[in-house]
Amino acid sequence: MSDTRIEKDSLGEIEVPAKAYYGAQTERARRNFPISGLTLPKRFIAAVAMIKGEAAMVNEELGSVSGEVAGAIRQAAQEVIDGRHDDQFPLDIFQTGSATSTNMNVNEVLANRAAEILGAARGAKKVHPNDHVNNGQSSNDVIPTAIHVSAYLAIVQDLEPALRRLHEALRRKAEELDDAVKIGRTHLMDAVPVRLGQEFSGYAQAARNALARLESVKPRLAELALGGTAVGTGLNAPPGFAEKVIERLAGRTGCPFVPAPNRFEAMGGKDAAVETSGALKTIAASLTKIANDIRWLASGPRCGIGEISLPSLQPGSSIMPGKVNPVIPEAVLMVAAQVVGNDATITICGMGGNFELNVMMPVIAYNLLQSIEILANSSALLAEKCVEGIQANRERCAELVERSLAMVTSLVPKIGYDAAAEIAKESVKTGKTVRELCVEKNVLPPDELREALDPWGQTEGGIHAGGGAGG
Repeated sequence: MSDTRIEKDSLGEIEVPAKAYYGAQTERARRNFPISGLTLPKRFIAAVAMIKGEAAMVNEELGSVSGEVAGAIRQAAQEVIDGRHDDQFPLDIFQTGSATSTNMNVNEVLANRAAEILGAARGAKKVHPNDHVNNGQSSNDVIPTAIHVSAYLAIVQDLEPALRRLHEALRRKAEELDDAVKIGRTHLMDAVPVRLGQEFSGYAQAARNALARLESVKPRLAELALGGTAVGTGLNAPPGFAEKVIERLAGRTGCPFVPAPNRFEAMGGKDAAVETSGALKTIAASLTKIANDIRWLASGPRCGIGEISLPSLQPGSSIMPGKVNPVIPEAVLMVAAQVVGNDATITICGMGGNFELNVMMPVIAYNLLQSIEILANSSALLAEKCVEGIQANRERCAELVERSLAMVTSLVPKIGYDAAAEIAKESVKTGKTVRELCVEKNVLPPDELREALDPWGQTEGGIHAGGGAGG
């Protein structure tokens, strides 16, 4: 038995692997683009297959495709969605900018698998990739639709749950650590006292804001270009076809997908993808702040800040015994760097719309879905393997507060800025604490001094403005 079979397209005959479900156009693209080895994510391929499957049922309803063929296409599409044919989608993301190659890859796989379901041989075209599977569609409206569908599903199924878990972990940790008073820091220098719970409440609010940012972009991401076919006019799409397919997609996924209000915009520009990537970049910036703060607060453990302890997950050095590193925060920082880089790429690709089509869609799809995936995974890991196990080193917190020059700040309303500054300078010179110098100089009566230098009391003024530990 031969290892190959002959398939034919408009350019003529070409050999394809005998066991492949894909056909001539896929094989040409596979040979034409041996560039990176990067392929479009399974989630994206599944979205294309879902569109094809629902389109087949609408085409049956409209009389464009027989019930037998439509049912076989839908069965084949479900198999792709279920991951049964993952090895049939070999194309590089650096290909034709409309991703026509990938659209035809899916069309050919579904056509050959559907033909097989109906008892025909692969390559026989009992089910035709263009006339049946692609009926009423074009790569130019299917691919942007798949970008939106796959990104929307990735957000609601993966990223939002991960961010909710991170928010809840940070919120609970803020409550747990709210009794630990520590020194604040601005410009990396000692500032007035703050509670660990208040610091963590800020992190929790950042996670909550991340969810709000995602919510704000979802309405544009829910708008689908399907129905525009080649240039937005809808040529060759039966009346009502796109609306019915989109309605089926919405019903199947539970997502509020709707036809784009203007298909020329939806196909010529990729602003919704750029906007979504911008939200992801902002989330990456928030996670960078949280991860950096956590690893600095835990630095040491003997010779750094050491105000908190992180869970010990793995040995940190091949040469220094006993060293344990903040591996989860570091991984989050690298994810954030990747997401920022992806956003730059997506922004440039979003500028690649010429007249009626954007010609950088495969790279947009790849980078957008990667950003969502790695943000989701790293957020969940940050919650589970780091935040939930954080412990306060309360003695260390109290020690640093007592030694801080910034403690003198609370004396300003009572003795004035200049006198307080002199105490701070003397503290630096002598090594004595602010409290020790104030007692020596009898700056205030003992009870009044004790109240003024009470670290907890210095943290209560801004609790409402800051949202408190539960924020």
